[in-house]
Amino acid sequence: MNETDPDLELLARIGNNEAQAVKEMVTRKLPRLLALASRLLGDADEARDIAQESFLRIWKQAGTWRSEQARFDTWLHRVVLNLCYDRLRRRKEHLQSDSEEAFEAVDSGPTPDEQLDASTQSRRMAQALDKLPDRQREAIVLQYYQELSNTEAAALMQISVEALESLLSRARRNLRSHLAEAPGADLSGRRKP
Repeated sequence: MNETDPDLELLARIGNNEAQAVKEMVTRKLPRLLALASRLLGDADEARDIAQESFLRIWKQAGTWRSEQARFDTWLHRVVLNLCYDRLRRRKEHLQSDSEEAFEAVDSGPTPDEQLDASTQSRRMAQALDKLPDRQREAIVLQYYQELSNTEAAALMQISVEALESLLSRARRNLRSHLAEAPGADLSGRRKP
């Protein structure tokens, strides 16, 4: 396993306090970390906070990383997931925040009507994802948005592939149900004229 971990050399350089290595790690990992945290939290600012905290942990672990325990990328995804769930637990202790503004689909190519439809679909999907139980949302995000294989996603979630497939099946069924609840409704729940 260790020979195939592409991050070990870079991690060792970070452990030696090489500034360029830190920049390379940020370039390599930041987009996926932000995407994962954004999908789980539904808040771009919180996702950036999670990414920052993750990179601090990389910096702290770099000098003492033990590659025989896990692939670095698996460990990093687990860190992001744990930080996200800490945030979600804190949200539940306080009032649920409004997540409608979580995802804005912006693309200069489509017409304004197409943009509105895409934005509406994105918001509806974000709302439906937000209604899923945490583990189902995690499974969907890891598989569809992070594009991990069943084996990789199951390892990150510390469950069997069969358990992951069961979670995915329930999650897809719940998503279909949430999305079908009000197909003609706008985002506030009112029926379109």
